[in-house]
Amino acid sequence: MASFAVSGARLGVVRPGVGGGSARSGGERRSGVDLPPVLFRRKDSFSRTILSCAGAPGKVLVPGGGSDDLLSSAEPTVDTPVQSEELEIPDEAELVVEETASSSTAEASSAVEVEEKSEPSEVIEGTGKTETDDVAVKAAPLVEEKPRVVPPPGDGQRIYQIDPMLEGFRNHLDYRYSEYKRMRAAIDQHEGGLDAFSRGYEKLGFTRTAEGITYREWAPGAHSAALVGDFNNWNPNADTMTRNEFGVWEIFLPNNADGSPAIPHGSRVKIRMDTPSGVKDSIPAWIKFSVQAPGEIPYNGIYYDPPEEEKYVFKHPQPKRPKSLRIYESHVGMSSPEPKINTYANFRDEVLPRIKRLGYNAVQIMAIQEHSYYASFGYHVTNFFAPSSRFGTPEDLKSLIDKAHELGLLVLMDIVHSHSSNNTLDGLNGFDGTDTHYFHGGPRGHHWMWDSRLFNYGSWEVLRFLLSNARWWLEEYKFDGFRFDGVTSMMYTHHGLQVAFTGNYGEYFGFATDVDAVVYLMLVNDLIHGLYPEAVAIGEDVSGMPTFCIPVQDGGVGFDYRLHMAVPDKWIELLKQSDEYWKMGDIVHTLTNRRWLEKCVTYAESHDQALVGDKTIAFWLMDKDMYDFMALDRPSTPRIDRGIALHKMIRLVTMGLGGEGYLNFMGNEFGHPEWIDFPRGPQSLPNGSVIPGNNYSFDKCRRRFDLGDADYLRYRGMQEFDQAMQHLEEKYEFMTADHQYVSRKHEEDKMIIFERGNLVFVFNFHWSNSYFDYRVGCFKPGKYKIVLDSDDGLFGGFSRLDHDAEYFTADWPHDNRPCSFSVYAPSRTAVVYALAEDE
Repeated sequence: MASFAVSGARLGVVRPGVGGGSARSGGERRSGVDLPPVLFRRKDSFSRTILSCAGAPGKVLVPGGGSDDLLSSAEPTVDTPVQSEELEIPDEAELVVEETASSSTAEASSAVEVEEKSEPSEVIEGTGKTETDDVAVKAAPLVEEKPRVVPPPGDGQRIYQIDPMLEGFRNHLDYRYSEYKRMRAAIDQHEGGLDAFSRGYEKLGFTRTAEGITYREWAPGAHSAALVGDFNNWNPNADTMTRNEFGVWEIFLPNNADGSPAIPHGSRVKIRMDTPSGVKDSIPAWIKFSVQAPGEIPYNGIYYDPPEEEKYVFKHPQPKRPKSLRIYESHVGMSSPEPKINTYANFRDEVLPRIKRLGYNAVQIMAIQEHSYYASFGYHVTNFFAPSSRFGTPEDLKSLIDKAHELGLLVLMDIVHSHSSNNTLDGLNGFDGTDTHYFHGGPRGHHWMWDSRLFNYGSWEVLRFLLSNARWWLEEYKFDGFRFDGVTSMMYTHHGLQVAFTGNYGEYFGFATDVDAVVYLMLVNDLIHGLYPEAVAIGEDVSGMPTFCIPVQDGGVGFDYRLHMAVPDKWIELLKQSDEYWKMGDIVHTLTNRRWLEKCVTYAESHDQALVGDKTIAFWLMDKDMYDFMALDRPSTPRIDRGIALHKMIRLVTMGLGGEGYLNFMGNEFGHPEWIDFPRGPQSLPNGSVIPGNNYSFDKCRRRFDLGDADYLRYRGMQEFDQAMQHLEEKYEFMTADHQYVSRKHEEDKMIIFERGNLVFVFNFHWSNSYFDYRVGCFKPGKYKIVLDSDDGLFGGFSRLDHDAEYFTADWPHDNRPCSFSVYAPSRTAVVYALAEDE
């Protein structure tokens, strides 16, 4: 037995015998993740298993595969927004699976019986407060017992009441909703509903019963297929697969004589196919784990089925959705202060307690889905159902998530359904030897800027794969929701590239809109909110698509939040000029420019701004002075003083005005110096030029948390302020308060004053002017006290304010407010006041 080291874990591997070597020559080991169709099983009166499936030429059950799909070669001629071709739905599209698949097939089928629908239960809004373990554990069964049902489609008409401007685009929006309803009806009719349709992982890939292992793969382009691996010495003639009329390849491997499974846990597996592109070895599409062996380039699929005693058992209930989200965006691999790839276990033990202490209530984790190229930041996914093995095992990830739940933290996954790696060695690209297996063919199937493949969301099998993928992470790993990456690229055929969205509604509801993609987003949000009512769905959309965060039943796309991406862009624009030229009205407009009833997660910067080639806010503000003047035992500089002051003010005004949720990328809370640069070698471009690498260094692919913790460095003050800001929101919940009023945007004074909930925020952005007896209008009369002061010495400020002072309102209307009080407003300082009775 040999073994692979996987971030502290070891997976046993059965090495092939002498005769197996030639079957694994490097030239043949090209692997791609295949997307098999989800097979929905029923039992007829003869106790035979019936498979309803789609995806093979001439046997399309519902619209699937556009003009360039393998399933159809006809070009759509209807001059409508981009859509899948209307295909005839056969009256009967069922395939009888013979008893040769063993009784395991019949047993598996019973697990996916159509459940009788019940009325959806009322969703209880979460409080966001952490319960004790005892109380939480007692409450957990009640949550599990609630029926989980995807509600039926509504009429989709409420969007016109919410936004009357949509009336002018009723034809497009009604067509979009009719396509959604048509898909829902087809899924209900032929697959038993979204619940069954989204459980493809129970049928495709590897499934095990008491009798043995069944492996199924959808690869209609392949001429022949065989399962190979360590278990059969990689012999392509040992375990050949049979194909049904839908292009699904299948093999059943009975248990060994001693009752052990035919494929040992932890051993390597691939599917060998003779395809139109030649013979190739591919990683199974629904593989649950894949590993890159030391010294090798390709990844290997791993048959992952640990014994019961090794499986992680969740101990803590999932927290209820908080009223407001305070998200800590993170990357496991680069979360160590040391120059190395960090592990799930270390993140669990070292980083999660930090996140909790800082006052965040959710952690958003990037790069979970397996990706062969580390420097892709996890966005070039190769194995969609496999957690990245760089950081540990699937059980390690489950332990991390369970620990987060114990701490009361939501765990959000940065999920990538917008595109796929173009890697034909390890990924989905060209899996069955064709160009259109899961993707659009031709230019439409390639993202020229990301160098990746683009899904065909009009294909039945793509819907099956992606919906099942979303459910897999929620069900198996207990993630609490998703941040959907690249949604703008999905919703438009131009992918938002070289397009400036001005807010004209014609930009959103025209021929450039990919209706198939929008319908998929509606379906996945239906699935998430129907079966997991406490789950959170956030969409990364820069276009400002109307209806994006309106429920699907009302005609919307169904997200809970959109990322307020205009905010970081505005801060970068302002940081390129002196703050003397900043316009207060411009800042307020950008932060408050949100659609009614559509919630936003706002942020001053994320991982995007931290990447090499860009700059973090701290680096824009302080630049090279950060290298020499951040120690408290030496004098500061004007640039450092300015940078620290504005760093705090930018974050607070963003949280105060920008949305109903807030996000921060790990380390930026204390102004992490420099940039992120993943280890990489030189890259040769097609034009002959070479981009130099960094000698595969991890030096700038880590997070120096020690800087924020060091009490002798100025980073500590910025971290303390961010922590105080999070706890202020936790106490007063101002981000989700109904009351918000901006009373002052004074360009000459450089003042911004607003109310959010029962708090009054006073910002003085002036670089030198401090104001005595500055009148602040407010709505509620009474005695006010300071609850947050960016100039506090604890936060690296100059302590110019007396925190024991009391501020009494007078019946003196000011700035259209019924009463007011006077304050001292120091330069480059933000102060938050609260009524003493609420303190």
